[in-house]
Amino acid sequence: MPHPPLFLATAIESVLRAGEIQLAHFDRGVRIDKKGVIDLVTEADVAVERMFRALVGERFPDHGVLAEELQASTLPPDGSTPCWIFDPIDGTTNFAHGLPIFCASLALEIEGRIEIAAVYDPTRHELFTAERGGGAFLNGVPMRVSPAAELVDSVLCTGFPYDVHETVGEIVGLFERFVGCARAVRRLGSAALDLCYVAAGRLDGFWEQRLQAWDIAAGALLVEEAGGRISTLGGAEFDPHRGQVLASNGRIHDAMLTIIRDHEGPSS
Repeated sequence: MPHPPLFLATAIESVLRAGEIQLAHFDRGVRIDKKGVIDLVTEADVAVERMFRALVGERFPDHGVLAEELQASTLPPDGSTPCWIFDPIDGTTNFAHGLPIFCASLALEIEGRIEIAAVYDPTRHELFTAERGGGAFLNGVPMRVSPAAELVDSVLCTGFPYDVHETVGEIVGLFERFVGCARAVRRLGSAALDLCYVAAGRLDGFWEQRLQAWDIAAGALLVEEAGGRISTLGGAEFDPHRGQVLASNGRIHDAMLTIIRDHEGPSS
């Protein structure tokens, strides 16, 4: 069923406004604080999230918000109301170090399903959008996943969780396995953009674990609407709140699952 046009329009407006705030701070430098040993937050993250919460509160006062920095969620426990899932800056470490690989990522969840997605990379002026059943778009142009059919012909991507210092063997071991069978493996530092790039056919597959819903909710819908496949690392049905994702063009998905299972055993 089509959703009110204001939903997608609000998602697009929100990430574009987020990009303006990001660039304003990026150009002049930002104050950096720590949430964990290697988990950073900047004043720009907080400024973007405050902007977004005010916008949603004005337009949709009965909607929930789940976002990264201010933490307070207005999501009812039964999930009965639409919920906006927002990452004000995905790729904060890149942003804080002056690396221009970051974005704002926004999804709208309705009755347990992601229905609307918008991701904006302000340094490349790239806006990725999707509405369930309506396809995926880059700056208004339809996009599709890649045609790669074999891992040896594929470029893969992953990310490392914030507890990587304690789980180096686990994380790097799987990375090593994929390096041994793919054309190349990359780590860009923004799960949302990694998923967008799978949807756009720039990457053929992506895997990561110990994530938050705001990292992957929007990107997952983009991959699906671009003709790709999304699951957990064990092949189960994807749920952004479960904290893990395997995304691909669909053609190499089973091969990626086999490597993960051989390395880690089945995942639920």
